[in-house]
Amino acid sequence: MKSGPRKKARRFNPESFLTQIGSGRTIVSLPQKHTVFAQGDASDAVFYIQEGRVRLTVVSSAGKEAIIAILNAGDFFGEGCLAGQPLRMASATTMTESSLMRIERKAMVGVLGREPKFSDMFVAYLLARNVRYEADLVDQLFNSTEKRLARVLLLLAQFGKDGRKDMVIPKVSQEVLAEMIGTTRSRVSFFMNKFRKLGFIDYNGGMEVHSSLLNVVLHD
Repeated sequence: MKSGPRKKARRFNPESFLTQIGSGRTIVSLPQKHTVFAQGDASDAVFYIQEGRVRLTVVSSAGKEAIIAILNAGDFFGEGCLAGQPLRMASATTMTESSLMRIERKAMVGVLGREPKFSDMFVAYLLARNVRYEADLVDQLFNSTEKRLARVLLLLAQFGKDGRKDMVIPKVSQEVLAEMIGTTRSRVSFFMNKFRKLGFIDYNGGMEVHSSLLNVVLHD
């Protein structure tokens, strides 16, 4: 007797799963440039980005600010509380209108212990982000300003995600880009003009990043 066709295994959807965890979860809709939490605040919850974009920054004792990450829909942040971090080590600010899911630490610890699929997905996410941070450090130490800028633009455009090759990214000032790659606004302006003239980027109601910009990153 022949068995029926096998059903394809569904890809685990963290957002759908998180909507079912019950208490300890709230949805917040925030405007652009809203402080989700500030450096030094109590670390008591993990956040999941449903829609929008969030910037993580740190400020030194001398008052110098540095951008450590720009996160998109599908990303988590604030997970330091799970490792016993009592205070936030960075500030989180929305770059666009955003919808965030706030999950209290106790609720997050509970679901990680109960649900192996979610736990596996979360660990894989953290490992992938750690690899990204290492790549950022290597990029900062060894690559030219031009390569660093090209890489940041491709990351902001989420190049390669879900097969994407070209994407219009939300408005990001040249000052912010300069902070991200550790250079001056004038250098960013110089290379942005160069990228535009070469057809790597366009401005059509937003910045459109083309896959051809990858040539800058790959070129030795």
